[in-house]
Amino acid sequence: MAQVEATTERVVAADAEKVFDALADYRGTRQKLLPEHFSEYEVREGGDGEGTLVHWKLQATSKRVRDCLLEVSEPTDGELVEKDRNSSMVTTWRVTPAGEGSSRVVVTTTWNGAGGIGGFFEKTFAPKGLGRIYDAVLVRLAAEVEK
Repeated sequence: MAQVEATTERVVAADAEKVFDALADYRGTRQKLLPEHFSEYEVREGGDGEGTLVHWKLQATSKRVRDCLLEVSEPTDGELVEKDRNSSMVTTWRVTPAGEGSSRVVVTTTWNGAGGIGGFFEKTFAPKGLGRIYDAVLVRLAAEVEK
């Protein structure tokens, strides 16, 4: 099994604290940021950053749906880590200042990919697809916090 990684980023015209707070708000803002690839969204515990347990289904392709149950931690300032209890998938959100009134948001998802030829295709195409999904999330995030 090879490690698969997808990373995307965006500079947002809002302070890092405001952006981080929006991402960490699983009871309110976060659900509004999710495109049609996400369904069955449900906060099961917490709802504000560290200690949150959130569920959703992620439809990466027409045939590939992941049932995700994510534990949220905040290991460092400006960082949210979502670890899936149902798989090896880990998504890390990093929000850092990027000049006055702006911030950089970097989202990286890693997981243990399949082996063999299936793993080759997964490692080749999955990061691009997931990157497009998270690009859509970041566009919605920018629209939300730049109001």
